Amino acid sequence: MRLVEPAATYPEVYDTFRWNLPERYNIAWDVCDRHAADPAKIAMIHHLPDGVRNYTFREIQILANRLANTLIAFGLTLGDRVMLQLPQHPVTGFAHVACWKAGMVSVPCSVLFGADALEYRLNNSGAKVLITDSANLAKALEVRDRTPTLKYIFVIDGPAGDGVLPLLDTIERASSDFATLSLTPDTPGFINYTSGTTGWPKGTLQGHRSMIGHMPGIEILYDFFPQEGDLMWSPADWSWLAGLMDVLMPAWFHGKPVLTFPMKGFDPALALSMMGRHDVRNALLTPTVLKMMRPVAHLVSRNNIKLRSIASGSEAVGKDLLEEMNALFGATINEGYGQTECNVVLGNCSSLNYYRIGALGTPMPGHIAAIVDDDGNPLPDGEKGNIAFKRPDPVMLLEYWDNPSATKAKFANDWLLTGDLGSRDEDGFYWFFGRADDVITSSGYRIGPTEIEDAIRRHPAVTMSAVIGVPDVERTEIIRAYVLLAPGRTGSEALAEEIRASVRDRLAKHEYPREIIFVDALPMTATGKILRRELREQAKAERAEKPNR
Repeated sequence: MRLVEPAATYPEVYDTFRWNLPERYNIAWDVCDRHAADPAKIAMIHHLPDGVRNYTFREIQILANRLANTLIAFGLTLGDRVMLQLPQHPVTGFAHVACWKAGMVSVPCSVLFGADALEYRLNNSGAKVLITDSANLAKALEVRDRTPTLKYIFVIDGPAGDGVLPLLDTIERASSDFATLSLTPDTPGFINYTSGTTGWPKGTLQGHRSMIGHMPGIEILYDFFPQEGDLMWSPADWSWLAGLMDVLMPAWFHGKPVLTFPMKGFDPALALSMMGRHDVRNALLTPTVLKMMRPVAHLVSRNNIKLRSIASGSEAVGKDLLEEMNALFGATINEGYGQTECNVVLGNCSSLNYYRIGALGTPMPGHIAAIVDDDGNPLPDGEKGNIAFKRPDPVMLLEYWDNPSATKAKFANDWLLTGDLGSRDEDGFYWFFGRADDVITSSGYRIGPTEIEDAIRRHPAVTMSAVIGVPDVERTEIIRAYVLLAPGRTGSEALAEEIRASVRDRLAKHEYPREIIFVDALPMTATGKILRRELREQAKAERAEKPNR
């Protein structure tokens, strides 16, 4: 049963919703156990080069039970942390479920992270167990002696040895029966680390209640998910909250299957082929992914792709890109908004015919949003300020792991400050302005980078761009754009002037980039967000070397 049922009009859906958190709750029961009674119910379609392997919910339950029993036999107990540095893989899914069954805390970690990033997260979380694969095992072995809490390393494939245990062989010896623990909704369930755009990454501790907290927004973003025949897929890394809690676990919550297949980097042609072959009906596609699909847009019709619902987020998508992709897929992309600390709290819904192209959307059922000043005072419609959400809220973090000062600083009164700037219009839609620390101050204007980046991207020679402010004696800051060109295009001053002119034409004179630097790549987080902070640091170092520039 959905938490939010379809209604005829926008207000009915939102005004009638009420939270109903149970006194006892365990995510594992909701995403696995209650579906396992049907032995034929498919949880995952795992497409490998040598064939397709379907996993039922009953199989996931048995594997999770065996792993939960194994972890307990190895001395782990309630609240202990288990890190998963794994790709999209069946083990990733059942390992989370196993941890939750036993009251342990799962800690996803991207396979894109190197040894230093892994070491930091292991030590910060105090993880006792690391589960990884052969492709990432060398990182674990490199840091093992520098992570004192780490007791056991399991590998899901390939040879073990050297103190490393083969996961599947080890759990095969454990019992397939396990009684899922009865917990409170506030019992810690998982830790996701922030992208670390300011300072060291912080561990966002979420309670089991977070699963329920996600669902109203998920159901609306995917146009009243689930429906008959729904099948979910996204290239989003399951170590990222969007991959784990916007795709995998919400699908399992409603007993729907998820497609997964190995992919080194994002391959748009392969992705479209798999979506067509398996009749994917629901997809989370970030702006970066949508941009990468543009050169192979002809494959959408060739692969007979028939998506019913598409969600997007992580960065502002941009009006032009949204309209182009809506026409390409024949389905309206519902842009949503959230962050690791408070996910899927704003969004659009085409099924309700209540959305604005380019807007972050309106507050999802059960969530209270506002634009506030730095002290947590709500601002009038139309004014720019902090996008904020009011506690208590079941999708909101319990705390930053072992960081009470950061937890306290995240709130102003009862408002969680997202660190993003925006405004709300008179119809209740929220519009993204930029990160608080990305805002450019030039000639008295406060300028957000997203709108400029979107304008630059519209030039046919441009694939992607990142905009920052660099110090300027006269204007405080001037706008600099780092521009990634399309294949076959070469940077020149003439092209730079074309781009400047196109931005001046589309936006305002004070918003065009006075400096344009053509680059071969842009610094990005593991989740595909541009690291403007790194670009600002580079620019600051350049200015220090050449102060008169």
